[in-house]
Amino acid sequence: MSPKTNRPIPEWVLSKMKHYCAYQERSIHEVKVRLKTFHLQEEVYDAVINQLINEGFLNEERFAKTFASGKFRINKWGRNKIYQALQQKKVPELFILEGLNEIDDMEYKQTLLELIQKKSETISEPKGFKRNRKLVNFAAGRGFEPRLAWEVVNELDSGE
Repeated sequence: MSPKTNRPIPEWVLSKMKHYCAYQERSIHEVKVRLKTFHLQEEVYDAVINQLINEGFLNEERFAKTFASGKFRINKWGRNKIYQALQQKKVPELFILEGLNEIDDMEYKQTLLELIQKKSETISEPKGFKRNRKLVNFAAGRGFEPRLAWEVVNELDSGE
């Protein structure tokens, strides 16, 4: 039954949404957007979301952690880019921060180092500030913190 209306939730909607959430982790916002394609009453959307949460199909904290670790490990995104993507999905700030905390600092810096080394091979600019700025801009575009990128670039410079 959906609240306020005492109408049952259409079983086909609940079934589709359970499948949608079981296929991969989803945010509440993603589920709402998908539900709106069914053109039902607003109360039904809320009832479906509440039932999905109660049955464990939908969990924002779990979503944020999975999203953050996946985007970092698979796509090599930095924390800034992950943060913005989670904000766009309207995930609460607390869960965003918990998701970002799942990323190991050593692995994060190592990934940044590898990305910068790989990019460095493709830049024809001679060594110097201009080349380093290009590397830092590249890292920032991937969502890594410019301060950390400068630190890694300077370490590479001093080691070569």
